[in-house]
Amino acid sequence: MTYAERSAAEGLRSWLVVGGAFLAMFAAFGSKYAFAAFFRPLEVAFGAGRAEIALIFSICAAAYLTLGAITGLLADRFGPRPLLAAGTLLLSGSLFLAGSAGSLTDLYLVYGIGAATGIACIYVPAVSSVQGWFDGNRALASGLAVAGIAVGTLVMPMAAAAFIAGFGWREAYPALAAVALALGACATLLVDRRPEAAATPALRRFLNPDTRAALRSPVFARLYLANTVLSFGLFIPFVHLEPFARDAGLTPERAVLLVGLIGIGSIVGRFLIGSAADRFGRRRALTAMLAGIGVSQLCWPLADSFAGLAAFALVFGAVYGGYAATIPPVCADYFGGARLSGIIGCLYTSVAIGTLAGPVLAGLAHDLTASYTVPILGGGILSLLAALLVATMMSPAAWQARAMAQQPGPG
Repeated sequence: MTYAERSAAEGLRSWLVVGGAFLAMFAAFGSKYAFAAFFRPLEVAFGAGRAEIALIFSICAAAYLTLGAITGLLADRFGPRPLLAAGTLLLSGSLFLAGSAGSLTDLYLVYGIGAATGIACIYVPAVSSVQGWFDGNRALASGLAVAGIAVGTLVMPMAAAAFIAGFGWREAYPALAAVALALGACATLLVDRRPEAAATPALRRFLNPDTRAALRSPVFARLYLANTVLSFGLFIPFVHLEPFARDAGLTPERAVLLVGLIGIGSIVGRFLIGSAADRFGRRRALTAMLAGIGVSQLCWPLADSFAGLAAFALVFGAVYGGYAATIPPVCADYFGGARLSGIIGCLYTSVAIGTLAGPVLAGLAHDLTASYTVPILGGGILSLLAALLVATMMSPAAWQARAMAQQPGPG
């Protein structure tokens, strides 16, 4: 089939799944990145340093990325819908309880573990389900789905800041819980796997031989290593851009707005890069996005005004959004779509390692030296290394050809 023929075959049901995944991403990651609005209120409420506050976010991010390996395998076996229903209840319940936290330990457990479990049940099953419905427009569909992360990053931190300003941080968390519950319920009704995928006999096994072979492959190992080194700096802007901006003299309102600008940039990246990657090469697009993340991070310490920090936020958001949009279809290009939830879930555990350490180490560096420069530059260098690792991988076409050549012949 030609590109146009494949595109025409991807009908309304496929795009409804994309819409549901968009809502799921909005609910899950809007709630997660709203943490930026709570950073200063939590510092004041608990008299804590920045490393201690950043640890709340880091535990959450590391936990959902680690648990995604389990929820991905469960989605391969049972479909995404039960996982999304459970994740919606866990996420909204955890956000509601966060408003009653009496200590940082409570937040480490309720937000760091509880909300993370909900996000894990939502993220990998939703984003992986989209891949099975598409061929010609796979990266575009993935970009549209994960654009929910970008819109959530734009809307939810500013909404949380408004709630906090009007009612206080404890009352803001139940408001976020209500939003997450409503959006998650709608997403659960729309997201499902393709019917022929549900009928695949191999999915009756929890971890089938094809999945195990993919996880042992050199391509998976290279992708895993690239994401591991990337992860140490990837989430530092989401946690520390707001306090970085306050240190530079910006008002709290403008500092939170910068996190929203990451969301705006991310929307552009997910739409434009997702569409372009389908036509010009998804692996090449992924390499370019990793390099862009590194370059933008290296430029970040040079910005000391709202205009400079806004430019950084928009550019970083665009390349981060492109990265998020191209990772799932690149995996599908190499490993196929039938068992992709488990493969993607296992791949994302690589990001958990640096995500747990990076924002906390950045906060510790600031607590000790009153500067973020060293961890920011270190993250940029590691991102460029990740780009090099992906750029030197075997192409998907060459990988598929080698895999076909290694299959035993008939008889």
